Amino acid sequence: MEIAARIEGAGKEYKTGDTTIVALAPSTTEFRKGEVTLIVGPSGSGKTTLLSLLGCVIYPTMGDVWLGDMCVNKLSEAELAKIRLNKIGFVFQGFNLLAPLNALENVMQPLILKGESRKEAKQKSLAIIKKFDMQSRMKNLPRNLSGGQQQRIAVARALVSDPQLILCDEPTASLDHKSAVLVMDMLKALSRENRAVIIVTHDARLKRYADRTIYVSEGKISDTPFEEEFDN
Repeated sequence: MEIAARIEGAGKEYKTGDTTIVALAPSTTEFRKGEVTLIVGPSGSGKTTLLSLLGCVIYPTMGDVWLGDMCVNKLSEAELAKIRLNKIGFVFQGFNLLAPLNALENVMQPLILKGESRKEAKQKSLAIIKKFDMQSRMKNLPRNLSGGQQQRIAVARALVSDPQLILCDEPTASLDHKSAVLVMDMLKALSRENRAVIIVTHDARLKRYADRTIYVSEGKISDTPFEEEFDN
C-alpha cells in the first residue's frame, strides 16, 4: 500500500529552564493509505504530540516527518499552513464548528480559504453533505445539531478538500454508541477510498475498526501493547 505519512527518528522535546521534557522519544513508523490506524495509550503519553507532528502543526526537535514524498519539517510556517489546508483533514473531539455559521457554511470554509468561489465551494459541500445524509440539517447552526450530527458535519468539513491524510483526535469520546458507530463506519469507508485515517483514542469500541494499532507510553511508540492498551 502507498505510504501517506511517515516519521523517521522524529521526536519532540520541550525545555523549561534546565529541565527537558520528552513529549515523544525519537520514533520511526509509517502510515499507509487504505488503512485505519489507532493510536492508543494513557493520557500524557505522547499520542497528541505524534498526531501534531503528522498534522504539520509542530516541528520535530529531531528527525524527519514526511507527507508522501515531501519532508515537511524543512518547510516554512506558511508552507505548512498550505499543506494542512490541502493535504490533511482534521476531526476533533469537540467538533470545532464555527458557531455563527450553519452546517453548510462550516463545510464550505476550507474551500473558501483555498480561494475557491462561493458557488464552487457550495456545490462541492452540498455533494459531501448529501453523502453523509445531512442535507435536511445543512441550514442548522451547530447548537441545533446533536453531537452525532455535529461530528458528521465536522467529518464532512475535513473531507471536502479531498485530503490524503485524515487525523482524528478522540472523535467518538463524546458520542453515544449509535453516533460513534455512524462516524466510525464513515471513517472506515473513507480509508477504503485510498486515504490514511489515523485516530487517537481512549475508546475501546473502536478496536474492531482498526487495520493497525500503535501503542504510545511515556513518549515511546510500539506496534505491540505496553501494560494497558486502553484507559478504562
